[in-house]
Amino acid sequence: MTGRIMRIEVRRSAVPGIALLLVIVGAALMLTVTGGYAGRWTQLAVYARSTLMMLMPLALAGGAWLGRRDRRHRVDELFGTTVRPRWRRSLPLAAGYALALVAVYLLTFLLGIPWVAPSAGYFPVSTIPITAVGALALVAAGWLGMAAGRAVPRVATAPVLAVVAFAVLTFVPDYVSMSGYDENFTKVRPDPAALLLAPGINSLNDFMTIPSSVSLLQALWLAALAATGLLLLGAVGRRAVALAVLPAVVGAAVAVPLLPTGGYSGSAVLDPAAVELVCDDDGPQVCVTRAHAALLPEVVGPAREALALIDAKLPGTAPTRVEEGRQLVDNTVRADASHVRDDGTLVFDALSIGWTGFSDVSPEELSAALLDAAWWRECETEHPTFLARAVAVAWLTGGQPDLGRGSTAPEEREKADTALRELRKLPSDEQRKRVQAARAAALGCEIDRFHSLLFLAQP
Repeated sequence: MTGRIMRIEVRRSAVPGIALLLVIVGAALMLTVTGGYAGRWTQLAVYARSTLMMLMPLALAGGAWLGRRDRRHRVDELFGTTVRPRWRRSLPLAAGYALALVAVYLLTFLLGIPWVAPSAGYFPVSTIPITAVGALALVAAGWLGMAAGRAVPRVATAPVLAVVAFAVLTFVPDYVSMSGYDENFTKVRPDPAALLLAPGINSLNDFMTIPSSVSLLQALWLAALAATGLLLLGAVGRRAVALAVLPAVVGAAVAVPLLPTGGYSGSAVLDPAAVELVCDDDGPQVCVTRAHAALLPEVVGPAREALALIDAKLPGTAPTRVEEGRQLVDNTVRADASHVRDDGTLVFDALSIGWTGFSDVSPEELSAALLDAAWWRECETEHPTFLARAVAVAWLTGGQPDLGRGSTAPEEREKADTALRELRKLPSDEQRKRVQAARAAALGCEIDRFHSLLFLAQP
């Protein structure tokens, strides 16, 4: 009987129209930036959470529109004379609206699955609580909106709530975060833990996740906020209103001291499973992280070609395996500081992923990046090595120095071209010995020697 009443209430209300509007907005937000989450479950859950900055204000406004239904139809005084308490009259519509909001959020999440499932390397369990928090946030916004619409049954209530909520969710976190910087744009204090009460997440890199403990505390806060909205919807009298606010106050008081500081970037942790290596051993070993396991077939060919080319031109000194970088620095994962490790491993930077869920880096670009990495080591020096690396790679491939487009001065291009021409004028054995010595100097952080060996008599 209760379910039937709920269905009747929903069908005769604006809930279907509100849900349709939310689905359209959510779909537009999800389908316009598929490259932000393609091939990665955690990124899909995180991006779905970012849509809350638009969906929550709309759910709040939709709730306000539903809350003024009795006043709009001029039956509020009539219903007030019945023996049924307000909360019993409001509960079926509130429950129906909550179910509709949960369905909207899950549908928003599901819309991204075709871009994730075919190429995802693994499914992190943390995706489930991250998604559940997003659905709970919409329910809390919807019930608070219904309570506001019941308390202030004006036409302007819904749009005003939408604008205010959007401003709070969008600008307040940025303002609070920016206030932690000094005049030199140096972060002098971490973002307060209270920022995590806002459920919208901007972004995380492919190897990070939100801990389940943080998601649990956020769920506690949002459940308390939803309870306050539901109690306010049925509250009659000042005492009832005061008691209705209590769950939100207690929820915030419990959650904030337990939440970490630093905002979402500070609370994010490394996902150990995401950085585990998945390797191809049918030849020189080539490994990528589990988060990018679908990219392994794309990497194997160019990686082994690069190893073979280095070994053919510089026998006895070539790396023996290739691995995607996994070093954690300042909450971001990048390639190891030394692209060539002492164990003979050539480390390359994590590949960018396109809208299909697979890499948008061509085999030629990947091969060039691997050959460049074979000469790269992070050294404490003020002298950049990109010109010398470009000359060395061009010698390996038999082409011309690749210095990019529009980012290098003409005199630097001429310097690299001249160095390569002079190097190729030497006898073949002398070329090989000089380039081999230059690579040893580069990996030993002897930058001056690296340059002098390749640029010959040039300054």
